[in-house]
Amino acid sequence: MIMTARMNRRLIAVLVLMLTVAAGLHAQQRRNATYEAYIQQYKDVAIDQMRQYHIPASITLAQGLLESGAGKGQLAVRSNNHFGIKCHSDWKGPRTYKDDDNKNDCFRVYSRVADSYTDHSKFLQQTRYKRLFALDPLDYKGWAYGLKACGYATDSKYGDKLISLIELYDLHQYDTNRFGQTAVKPKSQSNVSLPAHRVVLVNDIVCVVATGNETWDQIAQEFGISKNKLLKYNEVYDSYPLYPGMNVFLKKKKTKAAKLYKDYWHRVKAYESMYSVSQQYGIRLKNLYKMNYRDVDYIPQEGDLLKVR
Repeated sequence: MIMTARMNRRLIAVLVLMLTVAAGLHAQQRRNATYEAYIQQYKDVAIDQMRQYHIPASITLAQGLLESGAGKGQLAVRSNNHFGIKCHSDWKGPRTYKDDDNKNDCFRVYSRVADSYTDHSKFLQQTRYKRLFALDPLDYKGWAYGLKACGYATDSKYGDKLISLIELYDLHQYDTNRFGQTAVKPKSQSNVSLPAHRVVLVNDIVCVVATGNETWDQIAQEFGISKNKLLKYNEVYDSYPLYPGMNVFLKKKKTKAAKLYKDYWHRVKAYESMYSVSQQYGIRLKNLYKMNYRDVDYIPQEGDLLKVR
């Protein structure tokens, strides 16, 4: 029997719906009830910290989840220390000891978890982290990769782990205040020397975030790379327009996304293209087409699901 065009469209719609539901169920299955309980318990504390210290609540919650084991770690249970904050010379309060970087490292003990959150916010006021406060308060990816770049953690995957938690548990929803307005922007950091472009790691590849007001020549000159290599790494031609927020890679992209995106499907947003998705995840364009069994004529539509690893 020959399938009519209408039947074919209906079948495609049903298949897409099935994939969408399956992806949603898979995401729900991946969520941990203990993590969700932690988020509900401390989200207001994180929002209060955001308003006072201008650190995205999503970042604070993700760090709390990761570093305290969702409040189940030894330091969190016994000492209300959710961020692994050590004593240092200025600490006059109670303390506890456990092996960490060194044997019997000294850690702070708090009477309330909220005090641990406040100390964490104060810790990030150090000069080494000041450039993070020049970021848009909703740029959780910039903050995640920036913390790693500033030396907050030695784990090479630290930024990716924070982003994975933020996106899996929708923590970025807390980066707005209770009146639905965007988070309060930080005070001017005019005394801080910043590079012209923000440098981040995407898929373990160094790249810079375009503003949309520069040229390929300017980026190449700023980072001491030939324009031809820059164009080759980003799979574009000289006249391709740079757009705000675009990842511009300084090394060759990889054949697939990072491991944390295993079994993950990217849902195409309005105006996204195969190229913009490849830049978002640091994947070579031809490999993105290949892993999704698409030819170069395929134009993704809003709501389409794309495999990235």
